[in-house]
Amino acid sequence: MYTRITRSGGRHYLQIVESYRTDNTVRQRVVANLGRLDQLRDSDLDPLINGLNRALGRAESSAQRVEYDSSLAYGDLYALHQLWNVLGLGRAIASALRSSRRGFDAEALLRTMVFNRLCAPDSKLGCLDWLDTVQMPGLPTKPTHQQLLRCMDALMDRADAVEARVAAQLRPLLDQQLSVVFYDLTTVRIHGEAEVADDLRRYGMNKETGGIARQFVLGVVQSADGLPLMHHVHPGNVAETRTLQSMLQTVLERFPVERVILVADRGLLSLDNVAELQRLATSSERTLHFILAVPARRYVELGGTLETLSLVDGLAEGRFAEQRLVVAHDPERARRQSEKRRSRIAELGTFAARLVAKLDAQDEGQTERGRRATDRGAYTRFARAVAEAELGRFVRADYQAERFVYDVDEAAVARAEQFDGKLVLLTNVEDFSAAQVVERYKSLADIERGFRVLKSDIEIAPVYHRLPERIRAHGLICFLALLLHRVMRMRLKAHGSRHSPSTALELLRRIQQHRASIGAHAYTGISKATAEQLELFDALKLRKP
Repeated sequence: MYTRITRSGGRHYLQIVESYRTDNTVRQRVVANLGRLDQLRDSDLDPLINGLNRALGRAESSAQRVEYDSSLAYGDLYALHQLWNVLGLGRAIASALRSSRRGFDAEALLRTMVFNRLCAPDSKLGCLDWLDTVQMPGLPTKPTHQQLLRCMDALMDRADAVEARVAAQLRPLLDQQLSVVFYDLTTVRIHGEAEVADDLRRYGMNKETGGIARQFVLGVVQSADGLPLMHHVHPGNVAETRTLQSMLQTVLERFPVERVILVADRGLLSLDNVAELQRLATSSERTLHFILAVPARRYVELGGTLETLSLVDGLAEGRFAEQRLVVAHDPERARRQSEKRRSRIAELGTFAARLVAKLDAQDEGQTERGRRATDRGAYTRFARAVAEAELGRFVRADYQAERFVYDVDEAAVARAEQFDGKLVLLTNVEDFSAAQVVERYKSLADIERGFRVLKSDIEIAPVYHRLPERIRAHGLICFLALLLHRVMRMRLKAHGSRHSPSTALELLRRIQQHRASIGAHAYTGISKATAEQLELFDALKLRKP
């Protein structure tokens, strides 16, 4: 039995027809005429349709009773949830945070805040608004703002256990025979004026703005493959050199590798550091080596060692403080540095000439509109320009002279040009060639890219938390987000994908969950994945939805 539309006299009629067989012939006969099609209304057919549905035990079908909910982003969170579990983070963190005193799932809320940093970074209140637009796997009910803050407090109560469990999940990804680790720090801007006990929000030189800002310092340790291993949050005014030893001790405790080669940037070197690293290497049962860059401002402390070295193919070696001294020279970079310095000195000369011309014209009676120029005012303006150009070593004004005058220390400029284009490394690694030592150090640039991800894609700053433990919790949440981001990058790169983790998540976000209600029944489904989206799941080695 079926419905059929027939035409007669230019009009269309809706009929119910059945088929029957007679004498081996199939015939049709009209069971009921339902009327002209253009005159039928929904209310005319709904009773018939609903009656048939009731007879079959199905839900009533009515155009007025079908409701569609807003579609929710699903694909990106599904992929992150799969990756979170594949890495074993869910099980490890749930074990570390297990408590019978809480009325919420701390691991699920932590995972929610980590995914939020990767998909739509926002404040904790903003995270709650974001949850209204997504389908978060493994989160049965939407949390409250207070629960998110309590989750951060719980995270800090068990921070050591959480970080130890995360480290245990990362160990299989490391080479147990030789692990080269990179260490660097960055500054993170933070808001708030009120002071609290043990405040991490200190004023210091901000690497992002180049000026003084209220901030905290974030240190990150990374493997040679670009995998973040651990992090530490320091007060905003901490001296970088003081963080090196404690960081390395923690690495040795959490990652039982046989040999560690530490690669660190210029700001982390001091002779005291070298002595402490030597002591730590001697006392440790494992082999500890380091490759540290010497800051350009400290080249003079090398006691003329650089001048005695002969470059061969842009490389030279020597000894200093009982360590290997490796020097790499880039002639093109040296030329650019020298030209830039000379150009900035020339600009200061032009500026000084304008100041002198104004003073001379004023002495001759040619006054200009505005405040009267003085030699002391010229000194002040010139000193400010020299400081902004960071050329105080080369350009000096004679503040004792009665008239404005300055000079350029050509000897200091010549000495600086001797070091232009040079990279000076101090190391105790004896089985690497000079080229290998330089190559390992240059790989440190990858950790800077990780900091850019933290500050752009994950948006670690600005931070609005006030309490030190909440700031540390925020740092740990962002570190876990960086870990997922880097694992995604490693898998996409290994597969030969052209997508970055951010663009991959953006494409997967287009897979949405849809929900429709028909009467008392609800139906849920997800949109069909495109070939490009399915390829991303293959690249990430994740199960398709």
